Amino acid sequence: MGDKDIRWEQRFSNYQKAVNKISEVVEKLKLEELTELEVEGLIQRFEYTYELAWKTLQDLFKHQEYIGITGPGPVLDQAFKDGLIEDAEGWRRLKKSRELTSHTYDSRTAEAIAEEVVENYYLLFKRLEDNLIKLKSK
Repeated sequence: MGDKDIRWEQRFSNYQKAVNKISEVVEKLKLEELTELEVEGLIQRFEYTYELAWKTLQDLFKHQEYIGITGPGPVLDQAFKDGLIEDAEGWRRLKKSRELTSHTYDSRTAEAIAEEVVENYYLLFKRLEDNLIKLKSK
């Protein structure tokens, strides 16, 4: 077993750390309003958590010897087919939000995406984490 065989697990470890970072903000939000700086921080955490999510899945599919499944769209489609993500529409919205954060910065857009992270996207990230933990323990 070489490094290639455990690459997805290494990336998954980083994904879990990223999910924990988002949870810190989500928990704080229940206690008080976020400042503009905190919203920007949440957006940044959202961005790298999304990147780690689909890249972890891509590495997993390589490990499972899938061929030609690269890039966020095809990877998320396969993850849905394989039952690793349940809410395909939610992940499509999440992906669209990520695209918006990388091409434009507007405070209203940032606040709307931050709200989505707290209300919906965090749970999608968490469910993926849970499903990958189950898969890894098999």
